[in-house]
Amino acid sequence: MTDLSVATPAANAAPTPAQPPVARRADIATLLLDRLGDERLGLRTRESDWTWDAVVRESAARAELARELRRDGPFHIGVLLENVPDFVFWLGAAALAGATVVGINPTRGNAQLEADIRYVDCQLIVTDAAGMARLRALDLGLEPDRFLLVDDPAYAELLDAHRVEPVAYAGPEALLLLLFTSGTTGTSKAVKCTQRRLAVLGYAASDKFGHVREDVDYCCMPLFHGNAIMALWAPALVNGATVCLTPKFSATGFLSDVRYFGATFFTYVGKALGYLLATPATAEDADNTLVRGFGTEASVADQAEFRRRFAAELFEGYGSSEGPALAALDPQAPAAALGRPAHPGVAVVNPDTLEDCPRAVLDEYGRVLNPDESVGEMVDKAGAIVFEGYYKNDVADAERLRNGWYWTGDLGYIDEAGFLYFGGRKGDWLRVDGENTSTLLIEQVVRRHPAVIAAAVYGVPDPRSGDRVMAAIEVADPDGFDVTEFAEFLSAQDDLGSKGAPRLLRVSGSLPVTGSNKVLKRELQEQRWHTDELLYRWFGRGKPEYAPLTDSGKLELEAEFVSFGRANLF
Repeated sequence: MTDLSVATPAANAAPTPAQPPVARRADIATLLLDRLGDERLGLRTRESDWTWDAVVRESAARAELARELRRDGPFHIGVLLENVPDFVFWLGAAALAGATVVGINPTRGNAQLEADIRYVDCQLIVTDAAGMARLRALDLGLEPDRFLLVDDPAYAELLDAHRVEPVAYAGPEALLLLLFTSGTTGTSKAVKCTQRRLAVLGYAASDKFGHVREDVDYCCMPLFHGNAIMALWAPALVNGATVCLTPKFSATGFLSDVRYFGATFFTYVGKALGYLLATPATAEDADNTLVRGFGTEASVADQAEFRRRFAAELFEGYGSSEGPALAALDPQAPAAALGRPAHPGVAVVNPDTLEDCPRAVLDEYGRVLNPDESVGEMVDKAGAIVFEGYYKNDVADAERLRNGWYWTGDLGYIDEAGFLYFGGRKGDWLRVDGENTSTLLIEQVVRRHPAVIAAAVYGVPDPRSGDRVMAAIEVADPDGFDVTEFAEFLSAQDDLGSKGAPRLLRVSGSLPVTGSNKVLKRELQEQRWHTDELLYRWFGRGKPEYAPLTDSGKLELEAEFVSFGRANLF
């Protein structure tokens, strides 16, 4: 997620940005070499610590090993690991050696995992015994010596044989990362990121959020995803701050880790914040060292509750692995806004006419009153020089770079005061009873309910015409969830428009997510009511009133489609 734009920061949220101790570097390899001799802590786990000097030397040993094992073709190294020190060392190794790290998502099914690895032309894979057990079942076309197992005793001996004085074999233009997109709205693609771009992002994050050398950065988001690398590892490297690893995110272990490491900063994605807020609150929650966090897709209500409960600021932004920054900080921005357009080239346009959309008129609840005219696709008319492309996907490149502009693929709008808002993915605006309705605004309302850990709102076909609103919610105890009380809660929300109350409700103990904890709305939308999980349907008009959607009820619903000539849609 490269766009480090945020909503409204508190005036005292972050320390004053400090100028880096050396001139700004144009590549990650040089930044690493600058850390030689730095005896401050660079990397920590619960078990071990490394100074920055040690981190660079560990990276150099792996760089030499990689260069020795290199074969013809793209110098791509797949890494299938949890957040363990070797993942960080191999990021550094790739930068020094001129290789490219491909973070492999372990949450993929075997077929997708095999397709991912083949697609990005990995010639070497770094993993562990658990990862190797999965990879053996796949047809990857790689010989046995193309795998390095970090928990194999022979691996440590190999590294000891390749310990050399660190040196860089690559510069700013070298391709450092291939980052798979989350795939929440379509087929996942591999985004290119050079050393120069990642270094620029490290400095940009430091300037915007006040990263300093004294920071202790808690890395609980997966390193195979852009969030952890671009918004945490890169700024830590730029400033010489400390990176603290946990193998994977744990809501129950979060606060314990923060206190153990003395963490001042963390990143989050998707429903991780919802999981954290679902843990039992205590009077000691605010007794921690956190100063701030950065992430995406947390509701305004969740952000406010986190600030209250944990006494730390959150910076919420719009982000993608491939795109340029869209928004600039403004203390006056409404809580739901991204900020102001970062520069005059950032616009919301009608994709058919290429004209800028009129300003959005908002009601007292922040709902857009003129969505037909004001909601369009967010573009950066100067952003084509920032996007570095997808790997082996010219069609997707062309889609992003139409008319010489960078097209985000996401909707947005600009209000009358000039603030920019994320309007959702292209499928997040529904046509309900002839009116456009935003699923994002409905999600914000649904997520306020104290029992809801995560929520997704999406459109399913209506038997007569247009869309029906369906919501899927994750709760701790689906069987014990009080759907009557939930309906009463929805009725009491003044900002839930008459078209917004979900007509269909799915109650789950675990919604499907990507490897970076983003809810797979596309999968839920495809399943519709074809699921064994608890389903409810609201009949009639007026206030929401839900009744179980039984198997016979599903047949009745599908009969409606037949009677109105829309049988092909159920």
